[in-house]
Amino acid sequence: MITHVMWFRKDLRLEDNTAFYHALESLQKNDRLLCLFHLDQKQYKIGEPSHDYFFSALEEFRKELAKNKIALHLLTGDLVEAFSSLKTQFSNFKHLYFNLDNSGFGQKRDLSIIHLLESEHISVHAFEESHLHKAKYILKNDGTPYQKFTPYYKKWAALPKPAFRYLDVSSFSTYTAHLPELTKDGDRELSYLLSNRKKEFSNEVGEIEATDRLNDFVANKLESYHLKRDFPFKDSTSHISSFLSTGQISIRKVWHIIMDGESHQGQEIYLKELAWRDFYQMIYHYHPNQYKEEFNEKYRSLNWKNNPEFFDAWKNGQTGFPIIDAAMRQLNETGWMHNRLRMLVASFLTKDLLLDWRLGERYFAEKLIDYDAASNIGGWQWAASTGTDAVPYFRIFNPTTQSLKFDKEGDFIKTYVPELAKLPSKLIHEPRSLSKEQQAKLNFYLGQDYPFPIVNHTIARKETLEWFQSQ
Repeated sequence: MITHVMWFRKDLRLEDNTAFYHALESLQKNDRLLCLFHLDQKQYKIGEPSHDYFFSALEEFRKELAKNKIALHLLTGDLVEAFSSLKTQFSNFKHLYFNLDNSGFGQKRDLSIIHLLESEHISVHAFEESHLHKAKYILKNDGTPYQKFTPYYKKWAALPKPAFRYLDVSSFSTYTAHLPELTKDGDRELSYLLSNRKKEFSNEVGEIEATDRLNDFVANKLESYHLKRDFPFKDSTSHISSFLSTGQISIRKVWHIIMDGESHQGQEIYLKELAWRDFYQMIYHYHPNQYKEEFNEKYRSLNWKNNPEFFDAWKNGQTGFPIIDAAMRQLNETGWMHNRLRMLVASFLTKDLLLDWRLGERYFAEKLIDYDAASNIGGWQWAASTGTDAVPYFRIFNPTTQSLKFDKEGDFIKTYVPELAKLPSKLIHEPRSLSKEQQAKLNFYLGQDYPFPIVNHTIARKETLEWFQSQ
């Protein structure tokens, strides 16, 4: 009898899971499959939405496995020690299956386990499958990686996309091991993490929920996506990003469901966003230090300002700019932020406040339930004008005009900054313009009910242009 091990990470699904598919397909008579997940304390962010969401998703996935009579064993402690112990406990442990993580912490973790197990003569079967195209798959004709999105996208769009795989996992239940002693410590730890959640996400996770949301988006929102996607109050986006980042739905399934519908501009724009996801993954793969240093070498010595009070005001939604404050409060309350608003708050932090983009990127990493390192780092460097194919440094979003354009009646602002709800729509975007007489009439006082702006955007823009030009 041979023991095959399936190691789940950010691939919390049964359907179209490449490593799981191959693990099941490889089983021979009398073999057994041991399904594992490692609880790594180094990755905990207790009290943060991203933490609560992920472990809610893990618990839901475990339940789905159980419905198919498959046990998910939870390992704890040091990862290398945990796998060394497995080898000791299961002398017939011969094969490990998992889906690769190609960047950051995950990449280092994967390489350490591959080295350990191969030195023990265990076959490691690792698969790249979290993106439509592998990082090394789309290159220039000279074999070097792209640095501009448009030429990358032209080649990306012309390539066939991988097929969607379906496998009836329930038919393999007789091969799967259920070893309560192996997972008892992990069971206790997961129970502790779930009982200490600040936000309950149980109704917002799972493979079935992901598919339902995607189908609803295609049926009711995709056709007008290109027209409505920039308006945060309309809720016209797919809300699939959190399911993709945790692997609760396959990127191939998303592609094929979107493609199965009618061809129109909304479809084209959405698919292009999937290309951006692949593009940023490719960039991060070839530039693994991008999380801590600017992609553009010219800007690696920028003397960002150090102003903790500004940063705290930005984090807490107390900048005095309503659309910025509403966006940050949405993030803090829900763990998610509309994409248009992500650009605005990133521009505000780096261009109005001249604070280091790394501060914002790390804050997003703590909060976002759909955090994807490659896309988040790429997006922040784009906004800061330090990244690949980034917005020019002289393009600086005006938060007030953006607010008027994308939340004209202030509906989104009123939802997350309720102290402004009493203001007329024409005044809600710029409370600082209220006269003392208007404040008295509305029983609303700047500096008391809502903060004065922490900067003057016009002056800040001028200073930022001069600052970049001096580099």
